[in-house]
Amino acid sequence: MTSCKRTPWFILILLTLFPWASAAATAEDIPTKWSVQSAVSYALAHNPDTRAALERIAAAEADFQLARSAFYPQVGVGLEYTRTDNPMYSFGNILNQGVFSNNMDFNDPGTTDTLQAKAIVQYRIYNGGRDQAGVDAAQNQSQASGQQNKAIRLQLEYSVVRAFCRIVQAGEVIAARQSALKAITASLAVARARYDEGSLLQEEVLNLEVQQARAQEQLIRAEHSLRLAQRGFLRLLGLKEAPVILDPQASPVQEIPGDPSIDRRAELKAMKAQIKMLEAKVRQAKGGYAPTADLVGSYQLEKGTALDEGSGNSWSAGLRLNYTLFNGGRTGAEVERAQAQLREAREQLHKLELAFNLEKEQALLSLNQEEQRLKVTQKMIRSARESARLSRLRFKEGIVLSSELIDTENRLTDALLSHSLARASRKIAIADLRRAVGLHQFFQGK
Repeated sequence: MTSCKRTPWFILILLTLFPWASAAATAEDIPTKWSVQSAVSYALAHNPDTRAALERIAAAEADFQLARSAFYPQVGVGLEYTRTDNPMYSFGNILNQGVFSNNMDFNDPGTTDTLQAKAIVQYRIYNGGRDQAGVDAAQNQSQASGQQNKAIRLQLEYSVVRAFCRIVQAGEVIAARQSALKAITASLAVARARYDEGSLLQEEVLNLEVQQARAQEQLIRAEHSLRLAQRGFLRLLGLKEAPVILDPQASPVQEIPGDPSIDRRAELKAMKAQIKMLEAKVRQAKGGYAPTADLVGSYQLEKGTALDEGSGNSWSAGLRLNYTLFNGGRTGAEVERAQAQLREAREQLHKLELAFNLEKEQALLSLNQEEQRLKVTQKMIRSARESARLSRLRFKEGIVLSSELIDTENRLTDALLSHSLARASRKIAIADLRRAVGLHQFFQGK
């Protein structure tokens, strides 16, 4: 008999068996300020998806233990009391209890009773390898569940990093909108002073007032976007309500993967484990063509009270062989179904490899694009700030119109927003690339 090695997921199972190890967070557990790394760690411990994955691992481990039980003998005990006047059964009781007498009437031995205690042992020694195939299938299913759990955790890590970056970006958008509103408000004050002096048309003042209202509207929308981003962030953490105060400066810099290979993807490893499981299922189904052989044994204690307190003990042992000659093609259908499922899984693996290669290439292209955008937007900000400074001075001196000033202010705001978006998008692109090649966001996992 082949020995079976336990799966390496017992640590995760312990977390499931002892709820206090992963209990819902109390107010004291929630950080007052979030770094991106602390947010990822918290989400991994409290997000419902990760907890559900642990339960699936526990179920897979139970299936593995269930399959292993086939390699152990089956032991049972029974206790039975009967009373009868049936001649055949009564005569059997008389013989079993050792109270036979030549004076008995075989056709009417009378009423007898029996109290039987019986122990039965049965051990299957051969069934065409079906039991071992079942163990292999369950073990690979357990490994697949572990890899699926890892895939969920990696996706969650990426989602938290992305949500964190989006909140930081939303805060920067608000700062840019506030700066634009402050600048246009200052220019409006200058315009009103010049209008009072009679050096500026009322139309110019009205243009700036409209621009101020538009800037206020954009600020309101930016603040709303920030609140939405915060709500999504809390959902990923498994929290309903909590203050969202971020500490971007405390967040570690993520490394760009030096080896962009998809071989580490947990989804691929899970699918490969599924394929091994289905291969074992095929072997298990083909085992239906083989006979079964069982060792059986029993020991029986028997006591009677109707005839002179008779009693008797007995035992039996033997080998039982079974072979199915015909079952309506059931075994063949099971084999064909298992083989079809195996072929489908192999095609699914090929599909995943193509999809993940595409994800990796997209992530690499996105990262390259965001790095180039970051350089360009830095130059844009320098030029737009100087242009806005000069336009404000010229407007104050009456050299440029309000429409030109508004255009200049809008270009500065757009440059600030583009740079903020490029900076956040670059961080998200790095996180996405790490996810695409199967790496944790902040530490190297197996």
